[in-house]
Amino acid sequence: MQRTLRNLAVALVAGTFAFAAGAQEKAEKASKSKASSAAPNVLVVNGVTIPQARIEAMTKEVEAQGHPDNPEQQHAIREELVNREVLAQAAKKRGLDKSAEVKAQMEMASQAVLVRALFESEVKAHPISDADLQKQYEQFKGSMGANEYKVRHILVDKEDEAKAIIDQLNKGADFAKLAKEKSKDPGSKDNGGDLDWGPAARYVKPFADAVMSQPKGQISQTPVKTDFGYHVIRVDDVRPLKVPTFSEVKDQFRQRAQQQQIQKLVMELRQKAKVEER
Repeated sequence: MQRTLRNLAVALVAGTFAFAAGAQEKAEKASKSKASSAAPNVLVVNGVTIPQARIEAMTKEVEAQGHPDNPEQQHAIREELVNREVLAQAAKKRGLDKSAEVKAQMEMASQAVLVRALFESEVKAHPISDADLQKQYEQFKGSMGANEYKVRHILVDKEDEAKAIIDQLNKGADFAKLAKEKSKDPGSKDNGGDLDWGPAARYVKPFADAVMSQPKGQISQTPVKTDFGYHVIRVDDVRPLKVPTFSEVKDQFRQRAQQQQIQKLVMELRQKAKVEER
């Protein structure tokens, strides 16, 4: 039931925007020059004024979703805020704002807004420079190595199983067939153990070391042990690694750095907080 009501609310919003856009288009055709020069009027619904700050906040949200700020969009936003105010007033008249459940949901929504504002404030107060991002990029680039490898593997639980598989492969058994039959890696077994192309740095260290030291086309003659089990590895091919340029990944590095910044803030505040169960 709650999901149905949420869907109805979403439909109302979408319908409002669609209707408002169409209405605005007709109004503009009738008096385009007048509409473009007129200042926006204050919205008052049953004596309650809708603050300009609320209009600006919704405009910002709509723009963040990729919708341009134009007269049609502004009209749709104003129509939506009027609808919300009408519905909110109707809910209060029915006393719904006094419900304990509704109060709890409103408090949670208020908390979410405050938390988002805190995070935005933290990022703004401690901007991450391009120089810092460049340093992180160079560390990332150095960790990738010079090559990438096309690797297949068969993963089993016991060393003896891996040794038996190596014996079969040395006698001419088909690697892909054995991988499908015996490997316990769900992500690669159906593809004949194929892990596709990637730098050695994507793997855990024992596996990565084996990949980098193993000649192309040969099978590991001793099982490679990791926390996942025992691996039989074959490096099918090797080629130079093309690392993305700094400009191509700078935004991703910035997002990651900001996430780390927020995580640090959360940890620091949590450590200082006094939490009790009574």
